[in-house]
Amino acid sequence: MIIESVGAQEIFDSRGEPTIEVKLNVAGLHLFFAKIPSGKSRGKNEAAALSFVEVQKTLEGGFVKEIEGFEGETIKELDLFLLAADGTNHKERLGGNLILGISIAFARALAHERGEELWEVLHKEFFPDRDISKKPLIFANLINGGVHADNNLDIQEYMAVVETKGAYAESIQKLISFYERLGFVIGEERDVTRLPIGDEGGYSVNFKNNFAPIEMMEKLILESELQNEFRIALDAAASSFYEDKNYRFEGASLSTEELIERYEDYFEKSKLLISVEDPCDEDDFEGFKNLVKIAGKKWIVGDDLTTTDPERIKEYADKKLITGVIIKANQIGTLTETCEAIRTAQEKGIRCIVSHRSGETDDSFLVHIAKACGADGVKIGAPVKERISKYDELMRLYP
Repeated sequence: MIIESVGAQEIFDSRGEPTIEVKLNVAGLHLFFAKIPSGKSRGKNEAAALSFVEVQKTLEGGFVKEIEGFEGETIKELDLFLLAADGTNHKERLGGNLILGISIAFARALAHERGEELWEVLHKEFFPDRDISKKPLIFANLINGGVHADNNLDIQEYMAVVETKGAYAESIQKLISFYERLGFVIGEERDVTRLPIGDEGGYSVNFKNNFAPIEMMEKLILESELQNEFRIALDAAASSFYEDKNYRFEGASLSTEELIERYEDYFEKSKLLISVEDPCDEDDFEGFKNLVKIAGKKWIVGDDLTTTDPERIKEYADKKLITGVIIKANQIGTLTETCEAIRTAQEKGIRCIVSHRSGETDDSFLVHIAKACGADGVKIGAPVKERISKYDELMRLYP
C-alpha cells in the first residue's frame, strides 16, 4: 500500500478536552481514520502528546512530504519508518498521538484491503501463536476519585471486574444494572437524585474514607448474588498523592510501609478485591516489590511504572515488582511497540489489561488489540457515553 497524504483535525474527548483525529489517504482505497484518546493521569515516561496546533505545524513543516509515497505491506514497516522519522526518545518531534493515529489508520487500511477485521491483522502480524478464544475480564470504573474526580477520595478508581460466564451481552447488561443500582444506593444515602460524575463515568462523591467504596460495592455485589461473576479492583494512581517521599492519604502522611499495611488491611477485609494498579509511586520500586511479596494471588499492576514500554515491563517483571500490566497504546506511540510490550509481558507470565484513557473517544481500537493478543482484561470505564461504543464492540467481536 502507498500512502498519499496524512492530515489531522481537532476533536474533543470525553472530558471536553482537545485531542486529534488522524486521517490517512491510501492510494487506490480511501480515507482511514483513528481518534486518539488523552490522559489526565500520565506517567513521566510516556510518549509526548502534541497539541492540535503542534500537530498541524509538524505536518505542514515538512512531514507530509516525508511520508508521501511511503509503501509497505505490514504495520511494522510503517512504524519503523515513523520511529526513524521522529528520531527522539519520547517522540517529541512527531508526537506519540500523531504517530499512533497514523499507525492505527494504516492498520485499518490493511484490514480493508484484505477483507479482514483490525484484530485479525494485528493477530496475524504480532500474535500468530496466541490462543485468542478466551474472553477478557472487564474492568469497569464505577466510582472515581483522585485527579479524575472532585471529591475526597485519594484512590483514583474503584472498578467492578466482570468475568463473563456466557455471552458478553448478558454480562454487560448485569454491569449496567449494577452501575445503576450503585448510583441509587449512593444517592439514597445522601438524599440526592442527581450524582456528579467523574472523568471516566464513575460516581464522584465524598466517602468517609478510601475503603468505604470497596465496602459499599462488595455489599451490593453480595446482595445482588453476583459474587461468582463480579470482583473489585483499584487503581490507586499513587503518584498523584506522593509528596516528599511520603503518601498523603486521608489527610495523613504515610511511609511506604504504612501505605502497604493499608493495602494489606484492604485485602484482609475484602474477599472480592483482586487487583491494585499503581499502588505506589512510579519511582517507589521497593514499595511495589514488598507489596508483591505479601499480595499472594492478588494482581499488582503497573501503569505509570511501566508506560507500555517493553524494556520497562521486562525489567520490572524480572525484579518481581509487578504481576500485571496496563497496556495503553498512546503511552508508547505505535501499534508495533504496543504489541511488543504485550508479548514481553506474556513471555514473562505477566497479566495484560488493555486500557482506555481518562480522556476517551468513541474509537474502539483497544478492543481489537485485546482480541488480537488474547488479553487477560479490558479496562473501559463505566458503561456510559462514549465508552458504550467499546462495550458494543466487545459484544460484536465476542458473540
